[in-house]
Amino acid sequence: MGILDWIVLGLFCLGLIGIIVWVTRKKTETSADYFLAGRDATWLAIGSSIFASNIGSEHLVGLAGAGASSGMAMAHWEMHGWIILILAWFFVPFYARSGVFTMPEFLEKRYNKGARSVLSIISLVSYVFTKVAVTVYAGGIVFKQVFGIESMFGIDFFWISAIGLVVLTGIYTTLGGMRAVLATSVLQTPILLIGSIVILIIGLIKVGGWSEVMEICRAVPVNDYGDTMTELMRSAKDKDFPWTGVILGSAIIGFWYWCTDQFIVQRVLSGRNMTHSRRGAILGAGFKLLPVFIFLIPGMIAYALNTKGMIHLPDSDSAFAVLVKELLPLGFKGLVVGGILAALMSSLASLFNSSATLFTVDFYEKFRPQATEKELVRVGRIATVVVVVLGVLWIPVMKGLGKFLYAYLQDVQSMLAPGIAAVFLLGILSKKITPKAGLWGLLVGFVLGMTRLGFNIFGKGMSGDGLLYSIFIGMNNYNYEVILFFFVIVLMMIISYFTTPKDPELIKGLHVGSVSPEQKALVRASYNNWDLFFSGLIIAVIIAFYAYFW
Repeated sequence: MGILDWIVLGLFCLGLIGIIVWVTRKKTETSADYFLAGRDATWLAIGSSIFASNIGSEHLVGLAGAGASSGMAMAHWEMHGWIILILAWFFVPFYARSGVFTMPEFLEKRYNKGARSVLSIISLVSYVFTKVAVTVYAGGIVFKQVFGIESMFGIDFFWISAIGLVVLTGIYTTLGGMRAVLATSVLQTPILLIGSIVILIIGLIKVGGWSEVMEICRAVPVNDYGDTMTELMRSAKDKDFPWTGVILGSAIIGFWYWCTDQFIVQRVLSGRNMTHSRRGAILGAGFKLLPVFIFLIPGMIAYALNTKGMIHLPDSDSAFAVLVKELLPLGFKGLVVGGILAALMSSLASLFNSSATLFTVDFYEKFRPQATEKELVRVGRIATVVVVVLGVLWIPVMKGLGKFLYAYLQDVQSMLAPGIAAVFLLGILSKKITPKAGLWGLLVGFVLGMTRLGFNIFGKGMSGDGLLYSIFIGMNNYNYEVILFFFVIVLMMIISYFTTPKDPELIKGLHVGSVSPEQKALVRASYNNWDLFFSGLIIAVIIAFYAYFW
């Protein structure tokens, strides 16, 4: 980077520091202030935070890398705006009525304390395996490539960047809580959007236009069944992205991530009322369509430029960082690097806050109900440090799996999502699903998912044709995910048939069929025709995208 880039980056960082200082000067006296921004977030802050938290590392590095290595295959996961609309229109009223801090807390209200504890454990484990490890790893890759520094003080600059990212983020998150997360998201979102759009435009101009990208990528086979990098729907025999597994599998992951995961739903829970919560989710749904165009397609552009010898791409996960380094004009590069830094920090900060909330509210507060508000905030900060350390220690294992980042992320999520998705879905749809069914659904889904993950890590050299091999090694991850999802659903229905349902009075308003006329009226008053219009527009864009790339 040139001197002007460093000046711009410095000014951006000063602006970021100013916002953080302003936020942290506000009193954070209660756990609601720290974990949910006092439940006073506006729809703009919620929508921006959903977007900024989601487009952290997995997009800056992973999605661009997926575009450079496999083309359109991963676009299914980015067309999940329709699932966020399900959060906005279907789940927000249930969550708002429950008054909960966390998703495990909601499961306690719907099922029992056991379901709450199990989901808390699963969520924290998932953060270690996915969000922490992926975000920190991505930060190291991005800044090593952008700054062009191999080592410093005899230490690989990858680790200096990664640990520095953790420390910087930890400082402002622990000081400002959810307010800091939301405020910085509003700053970084437009900067990162503008920077990514500029990269897209300059990249298309340099490579020779959209048709040139498509022509180059269309000539690259990705399997033995005639599919190329431009194919959105691939053969059912494709070992990585069979359409049979991807269509349902990506939807199950999306349902878990967008509708039930603390990491995302916590933003909705922070809304000042149902209108702001829903409208923020609708805004997030619209933003969710952008990553295909500002990250995945630039990854394909990077592949095309590398093919033409116009840039050097050392590996697919370096695609976005290389584009920033090679394509952006002087001064603008510093601004976008600042946006990247803020995006990674926001994603990590969201994770920090979610981890703190889960451990503090769902474990510590139960153990020490007499704990003061200050004690709860302090314990939340300590819990975050533990989760982050475990995530950093997992990075070498993650790198050893040999997959590009986004594929690794979706593979792990495909093993975590089925049980949780089934438990939430059935719990809200039917009053007949019993507490024991909810608990065993979570446990069985998690155990079978982790068994599959264990075989992925330690069973690479195994071979055979037996049932065990076919299920846990030979089967595609997404096909396995779909089968596991329906297995858990059937299991929960069978268990519910033989066990006692929860007292209907205790779950009023928490499932379909128990919503009172007054509650329905409140829901109807919380939206207008503009909310319906923009939701319909998002659906139309998704349909058009699938029609074009089918």
